[in-house]
Amino acid sequence: MLPKALILLEGSRMGTGQLYVQAAKYLGLHPIILSSDPAQYDYVATENTEAIRVDTDDPDALILECYRLRATYDIVGITGLPNPGESLYAIVAKLCRHFGLPGPNPTSIERCCDKFHQRQLLAEGGVPVPAYRLAANATEVESAAAEIGLPVILKPVVGNGSSGVRLCRDAEELAEHTIGLLGGTYTWQTSPAILVEEFAEGPYFVADIMGNMIIEIGAGKFGPPPHFVYDEYTYPAPLTDDQRTRITDVSLSCLRALDLNWGPTNIEFRWTKRGPVVIEVNPRLAGSPDPQLIKLACGVDLVTEHIKLVIGDECDLRKRHSLTASARFLVPDRDGTLDWIDGAAGVPGVAEVTWYFKSKTPIVRKGDARDCIGHVIAASPTPTQTSAILQRAVDSITWSITPFPAIDE
Repeated sequence: MLPKALILLEGSRMGTGQLYVQAAKYLGLHPIILSSDPAQYDYVATENTEAIRVDTDDPDALILECYRLRATYDIVGITGLPNPGESLYAIVAKLCRHFGLPGPNPTSIERCCDKFHQRQLLAEGGVPVPAYRLAANATEVESAAAEIGLPVILKPVVGNGSSGVRLCRDAEELAEHTIGLLGGTYTWQTSPAILVEEFAEGPYFVADIMGNMIIEIGAGKFGPPPHFVYDEYTYPAPLTDDQRTRITDVSLSCLRALDLNWGPTNIEFRWTKRGPVVIEVNPRLAGSPDPQLIKLACGVDLVTEHIKLVIGDECDLRKRHSLTASARFLVPDRDGTLDWIDGAAGVPGVAEVTWYFKSKTPIVRKGDARDCIGHVIAASPTPTQTSAILQRAVDSITWSITPFPAIDE
């Protein structure tokens, strides 16, 4: 009898990949990572995990590799890890369909990959979204911004992790970011296409969903504009009953509009003057540390339950307790070489301390999720206590970054 294997496409430097490997082993599976560069994931060595180099942008190469592995293993499931984004999930969905394994509808995932198409479908489904326009050049960007009214958000139509996303508060910032996106400094995954949208002002929330069930709603904060770099996440979000009901109703409307009814989804909102406005629907599990926060807050292990779905088992999404769990992201204030980073581990109440980079790593800030160099998680019975623990932990952390040598003109 062949050993049962779970295929994991790509990974995550922010910790989710290791969680999937550990959960797979706990369920008695043999995890195999397929990646274009397996060496970038430290846990491949620490977890003694099989990893194979393959072009994960090439469906045919992935299919051939899976057929090769089937000579040695019983492949019972295929999935992708959260951080590489929606385009990878579209490939995962096609692989699952090809091999007759449980998985999402490829068409539904592809609908979400294009943010403009996603906006259209949501609007047609009566879901509240920001005003938006599609632009292919600087003239169209300027015209769209004039129609919508400044400030506006500029973002690539395809992408994730807030890469290329910026708040443009005036004409100068609009022109500067347009040049940055179209002038060769931004690396496009597809042909250049920019989504120009209304800046929906208000508190940020995210709904984490499995199938058609809202597991939990979290609240998030970002660092200073014009970028959207994570600062803090808290589960559960401090919502009134009415707010929770309205976010739940809009979330279910999103699933219907996009025909998402299998597996994990996370939906981002801003609570505006007109209530919850959908910023984005991501047809995948949220990246780290959201799964850890949800497990601490209510006892649902979304990583394990997702794997159960992937291999055709039943999920157990029952909440087991109620705590407040928060994460603070660590973001450097300069570019340079990370000499060292330390602290927080010994603070009572701290549940996790994770560094994303090793010492002597060059740090180049990009104004997106990649700027974070680590996170700290705390959990307790009350929001006030959790906040206090988290602040003590963050205050104990120190790091050193040596600026890059100046380049003589």
